[in-house]
Amino acid sequence: MLALRLARGTHPLVLVRRLLVAAASAGVGFLLLCTLAYASTHPAYSTASVLRLLWCFVPLAATVQFAVAVARTDPSTRPRPGLSAVGLGPIRLGVLAAVSTAVSCTLGSMVALLVFLYLRGDLPGLPSDGAAAGLLGAGAPLPMAATLVLLTVVPVAAAAASAMALRTRPLQAAVPEDATQDIMPDEQIPAPAAPPTGLPWGVALTAVGLAVEAYASRDGAGRAFPLPGIPDATPTWALAGWSLTAIGLAMAGPGLTHLCGQLLQAVRPGAVRLLAGRVLMDEARRIGRPLGVVCAVLSAAIAAIALYGTGPRHFGPLTALGAVLVLGCTTATLLTSALEAKQARAHLARTLLRLGAPASALRAATALRVGVLLVVFAPITWAIAELAALPLTG
Repeated sequence: MLALRLARGTHPLVLVRRLLVAAASAGVGFLLLCTLAYASTHPAYSTASVLRLLWCFVPLAATVQFAVAVARTDPSTRPRPGLSAVGLGPIRLGVLAAVSTAVSCTLGSMVALLVFLYLRGDLPGLPSDGAAAGLLGAGAPLPMAATLVLLTVVPVAAAAASAMALRTRPLQAAVPEDATQDIMPDEQIPAPAAPPTGLPWGVALTAVGLAVEAYASRDGAGRAFPLPGIPDATPTWALAGWSLTAIGLAMAGPGLTHLCGQLLQAVRPGAVRLLAGRVLMDEARRIGRPLGVVCAVLSAAIAAIALYGTGPRHFGPLTALGAVLVLGCTTATLLTSALEAKQARAHLARTLLRLGAPASALRAATALRVGVLLVVFAPITWAIAELAALPLTG
């Protein structure tokens, strides 16, 4: 009930982000139902059904990551000393965020079920042309228990991840907008964040993932196979290799972002470069992981474009839906994490403005941060894409 009351009085942009989470959940639920329909209509191809189900976990992971990012930027779940005094501490706020996330994802799962049944022609009283009857396995009964389990996967996973991500978030002192103090008291100054330590492990995992992809790109005769348009024709090793590459880039992202901050402060930095570098170093963990995941997705897209070239692309509608979900959710997660970082340093920006810093200097620092991230991450993304596509085109 408290989650519903907070949802009614929240900002429209927050509601838009929750609706985007519901839309992503609907897309993943639809893919899972399509996999169940394929398994019901093709009982002899159990291996292909399992492989389709495994591929569904890629957009599922992207959706859960986006849901966690939205929950972290929700103002109603932000820890405050006043809320802690009335019993809404970090643990209960984490439960509140989990409930809100579960409600949004459950709404999306219900929409996915209705659209799936409508396209199959299973809803009585509604016209359906049956254009997707063959794709969705119309005529074959769906197990009720399996359908319910698949539809609850996204809400349960997103709610659990949101609760775990928010329960350890530290309390933040509430600072009024019109505060007259120019600097924070000593007890409010946060300690410098330790540099990330996952860069070597991330590089190692990325290398292993590329090696596994190269191994999976060869058939028994040693020839490269073309990437198919249906997921059940792709070797399991290809999925494992891409997953290792994505995990490696996510682990290496914070370390690379920290190095970008150090790069900005090299060789006698001025005030703008020093500010931009310090902010990047402090926000390395917050924006580094989603930035690494975006690099993995973009490298996969570039590798697919390099593989197919200008020839025909035999992508089915479900493959296109999964690709849109992964690309959209990872990009939205990066933008939402950037918004969270902006909210976290809002008091710092107000303090600098009260001290006389020009607003143009803050904008220049933001532009520097974006520029150095593009300079560092764009070549890495391109290199990984070329290395992933080389065994397939060679």
